Amino acid sequence: MERLLPQIQSPEQLKALDKKQLPQLARELREQIVTTVAANGGHLGSSLGVVELTIALHRVFSSPADKILWDVGHQAYAHKLLTGRQEQFPTLRQWQGLSGFPKRKESVHDVFDVGHSSTSVSAALGMAVAGDILGADDRIVAVIGDGSLTAGMAFEALNHAGHLKQKMVVILNDNEMSISRNVGALSSFMSRKMTSDTFIRFKKETETLLNYIPGIGRDLVGIAKRAEESLKSFMTPGMLFEGFGFDYFGPLDGHNLEDLMETLKNAAQIKGPVLLHILTKKGKGYEPAEKNPAKFHGIGPFDPQTGEVPAPAAATPPSYTEVFGRTLVDLAATDQRIVAITAAMAEGTGLKPFSQTYPQRFYDVGIAEQHAVTFAAGLAARGLRPVVAIYSTFMQRAFDQVLHDVCLQNLPVTLALDRGGLVGADGPTHHGAFDLSFLRSIPNLIVAAPRDEYQLQRLMKTALSVDGPFAYRYPRGKGTGTLLPEEIEPVAIGQSELLREGPDGLLIAIGSMVQQALAAAEQLATEGIDLGVLDARFIKPLDRDRMIALAENAPFVMTVEENVLQGGFGSAVLEMFSDVGLQVPVIRIGIPDRFIEQGSQAQLYDSLGLNAEHMATRIRKLVKLEERHQSAG
Repeated sequence: MERLLPQIQSPEQLKALDKKQLPQLARELREQIVTTVAANGGHLGSSLGVVELTIALHRVFSSPADKILWDVGHQAYAHKLLTGRQEQFPTLRQWQGLSGFPKRKESVHDVFDVGHSSTSVSAALGMAVAGDILGADDRIVAVIGDGSLTAGMAFEALNHAGHLKQKMVVILNDNEMSISRNVGALSSFMSRKMTSDTFIRFKKETETLLNYIPGIGRDLVGIAKRAEESLKSFMTPGMLFEGFGFDYFGPLDGHNLEDLMETLKNAAQIKGPVLLHILTKKGKGYEPAEKNPAKFHGIGPFDPQTGEVPAPAAATPPSYTEVFGRTLVDLAATDQRIVAITAAMAEGTGLKPFSQTYPQRFYDVGIAEQHAVTFAAGLAARGLRPVVAIYSTFMQRAFDQVLHDVCLQNLPVTLALDRGGLVGADGPTHHGAFDLSFLRSIPNLIVAAPRDEYQLQRLMKTALSVDGPFAYRYPRGKGTGTLLPEEIEPVAIGQSELLREGPDGLLIAIGSMVQQALAAAEQLATEGIDLGVLDARFIKPLDRDRMIALAENAPFVMTVEENVLQGGFGSAVLEMFSDVGLQVPVIRIGIPDRFIEQGSQAQLYDSLGLNAEHMATRIRKLVKLEERHQSAG
C-alpha cells in the first residue's frame, strides 16, 4: 500500500485526500511520531492522542489563514508533520533542529509560541478580537487540555470571551475520562445535530417567536432554556461553560474522524464562542503508551518495539530530583509540620514517594502555581512548614505570590526549584535561567544553590529550621555521585566554603557551576596557574567578609553561574564590591542576554562557555594579560 504521509506537505494536500484514506494517514502519523520520539525523547502520549483531531482541524479549517493554537504544545507533533516539516521531523528537540513546541519562526502554521500551559484561550481571544478590528475574515481555534484547564488563567480567558460574545472555537481535549459506549454515542449524535445550522436557526427563531407572545413569552423562553440546560447537564458538564457564555457541545469521541469533522464544520458557523468537548485516549495507537500514559507523557529515548527505556550501561548516581524526594520523606518522619505541595508535577518533582508515604500531608493543586504558593503561605501562617516543589521555569508564574503573600509576611515557606539552569531539549520555554535574578530582589527571602547532592540535603534541612522564606534551586539530571551520610548537617546562613586556595586568581561559583570551576582550576594547576575556588552556596545573603577578604588579595575574580548575567549572582558580587569600594577586575560567566535554544546540556554549556574548558581558556588569557602588564610595569 502506498504511503500517504510523504505526499502531505501542506494542509491543502490533506484536504485533497479521500475520507476513506484518513484512517491510514492517522496510522502513519502515529508510526512517525513513535519512531522519532523513541530516538530523541519527547512528549509522546498527548501527541498520539490528538492525531484524529489534528487531521480534522486541518481538513475543516484553512491554516494559516485560520489560526489554530495549541495549548502547551506537547500535542503538536502531528500538526508539525502535516504542515511541511516531515523532512526536519527527525531533528525534533535536537540541537539546531525542530522545537518540541509550536514556534512562530519555525512555520507560518505555528501562530503562537507556547511551552507553558493555559495560554491558548487568552491568545486566541486576542487574535479573534484583532481580526474583528482589522476586518479579517478568519476563524480562530484554541485547543486546550483538561490539565491546562485547571489553571486560573484559562478561566479568566473563558470569562472574558463569553462576556465579549466573541466568535471563536475552544476545543477541550479531555484525555482523563473514559468513553461509555451508550453515553458517548448519544452525546456524539446530540452534539453533531445541536451544532447544525438547522438546529441553531430553529433555536433562535423559536426564542424570537416565544418572546412575541404577550405576557408569558419571556417566561416560556426561560422554561425552554432551563429544559435545554437540564438535558445538557444531565449528560455533560456543559453547564459550567454555558455559564461562561459559551455554546457547549460534547463530549465527543475524539478518535471518530467523521463525527469530529461534521461537528467542527457546524461549530465554525456559530456566531459566538463555542466550546467543543472531546474525549481522547493518551497514547492512542501505541500499546505501551496506552497502558502507561504517565511514563510516556515526557520520555527519553526508548525501544519502539517494547516501549522500554534502555538501562544505563553502568550504575549512575541518583538525580537531584530523586535525592530531594527521598530526603523530604526522611525529614518529614521527624517533623509533623512538613507539608509537600506541587503543581501537577508529583512525579517530575520527585514527590511521588512523599505522596505515598504521607498522603495526608501532600497536595497536588493542579496547574496552578500561583495558588500553590499562596496556599503554602496560608499553611505557614498556621505554623506548618510547607515545601513547594515547582520547576524553576514555572515558578516564574508565581512571582507576585512569592513576593506579596510569602515574603512580605516573612512566612516560613520553602521554595524547592527543580530544573534550575539549562534543562536541555525542551528549550527556551523550560530553561530555569532567571530564578536567581528575580528571587534575589525580594526582601526577607534567603536564596541558595547546592554544588552536589549532599549540599542539597544540607540546604533542605537548613531551610526547615529558618523562621522565614527560603528558596533553593538545583539542576536537572544526575548528581555527582557524592556520598550521602546518614546524618545531615545544616549550613550556617550565608556561609560559603573555600574548596581550593591559590594566589593567581579567585573563582567564585554557585550551584552546578562549582564543579566546572573546580575542574578548570585543576586543569590549570598542571600548567602552573594556581587558582582559589570558593563555593558561595548562598546568593542571598552573600558571605561578604570572606569574599571581600579573598578578593582583596586576588589579581582577578571570576564569578560563574548557570543563570542570566543580568541581575544574577555575578551582579550581586559586583554590587557588594562596589558598596565597599573594592577595586578588583571581575569577569562574569553566565547565560547571556538572550533566550537559549534547545540542545543537550553539554552542547549548551559548550556553546555558552559554561564548561571547564572554556573557563580555562578565558583564565589563560587573563593570566597572560596580567603578566604582560607586570612586565611593562
